[in-house]
Amino acid sequence: MFIDEVKINVKAGNGGAGCASFRREAHVPKGGPDGGDGGPGGDVVLEADGTLTTLIDYHYKRHFKAQRGTHGKGAARDGAHGEDLVLKVPKGTIVRDADTGETLGDLTRNGQRLTVVRGGGGGRGNRHFVTSTRRAPTFAELGEPGEEGWIELELKMLADAALVGLPSVGKSSLIARVSAARPKIADYPFTTIVPNLGVVSSGERSFVIADVPGLIEGASEGAGLGHAFLRHIERTALILHVVDLTGGYEGRDPVADIAVIDAELAAHASELAYRPQIVVGNKLDAQGAAENSARVASWCADNDRPYFAVSAVTGEGIGPLLRAAGEAVHALREAAAEEEPAEFEAEYVHVPAPDREVTVSRAMDGGWNVEGARIERLVIRTDMNNEEAVAYLQRRLVKLGVESRLLDAGARDGDTVHIGPVSFGFEAHSGDGEDRV
Repeated sequence: MFIDEVKINVKAGNGGAGCASFRREAHVPKGGPDGGDGGPGGDVVLEADGTLTTLIDYHYKRHFKAQRGTHGKGAARDGAHGEDLVLKVPKGTIVRDADTGETLGDLTRNGQRLTVVRGGGGGRGNRHFVTSTRRAPTFAELGEPGEEGWIELELKMLADAALVGLPSVGKSSLIARVSAARPKIADYPFTTIVPNLGVVSSGERSFVIADVPGLIEGASEGAGLGHAFLRHIERTALILHVVDLTGGYEGRDPVADIAVIDAELAAHASELAYRPQIVVGNKLDAQGAAENSARVASWCADNDRPYFAVSAVTGEGIGPLLRAAGEAVHALREAAAEEEPAEFEAEYVHVPAPDREVTVSRAMDGGWNVEGARIERLVIRTDMNNEEAVAYLQRRLVKLGVESRLLDAGARDGDTVHIGPVSFGFEAHSGDGEDRV
């Protein structure tokens, strides 16, 4: 089974909680806080693997979760980092945010990586909260939850050359003749329903060729499985445009067929209209094919397009075609390599926008919503069952200007304030040293 489009859920690991503990050694009468930090959660990373050719592994399993960080311990022992979850995908996989449609990355090289969700940070142990007036803090931070979301994976095959044409023109027979690929072959339309790849050797040149399922008129608008098939042509350096010199069972005109496929390629992606192309007249061994071949050759000469007449059955003309295709692919790939940087980043990381901004708005219940990634992280990290931790949080919110923003927006004592998953009763800080929530 060939799977080239899937949607999966990825969840990074939660961070471990910090520890609140104190030194208990003998002969240490005033042991201070020594709580260790929680370990950060693991990330979810996609990695391009040249040995894979399909996304079928993600067709049956849709949910993936990285390891969480472990909690901190006493004696300043920090928790372990959660192990990253590395998901292997074929080269040529495009990754998008399923909710926004934003492209997160394009994995085109073997070993290239993309971090799609990041693990939550570990909470700090109580030794980090010692001040000149707070000598023995009894609280530590909780770990942050890891990022989570749905992503879409779309595979666009990375072949050097693509065999395109109408159904039953003999593309599968050609790839079977020139490579070790063994696609299903029969004398009826749409025998091929998934792309096939084959490695072709011609002299000192070798290249990867793709047998793309037959296109029909209207494919660029979704007729048949047009969009599903056309995407696999986008990355190829060379198009081998196959036409049936016999006209097929419908008695079609091979020259008119060339125009049909050209129009569909251009309609799908305008740059495909300028992609280097070789026209291949197939079934030369059939009765009446020679006359049609002469007409196609004349058209190709007038339109400055290379033409080769072949027979996939007898092998006639195959050698010159492969030599020309091999040389063309080699020249095109060399030109593309000169335009690319000599080195590429081993790992691309999807980093969200800066998170220091804080917004205050009216809530549906008449209270106030305070939004901002940094503020929400502070709340999530706070143990609401620990009074000292809650008091510390309020001082931090005052220092970061949340209280002043609420007052400027019109908040009054007694109003409900929502920050992330927590709701507070608002009471303006009096400045007398007390902490109110």
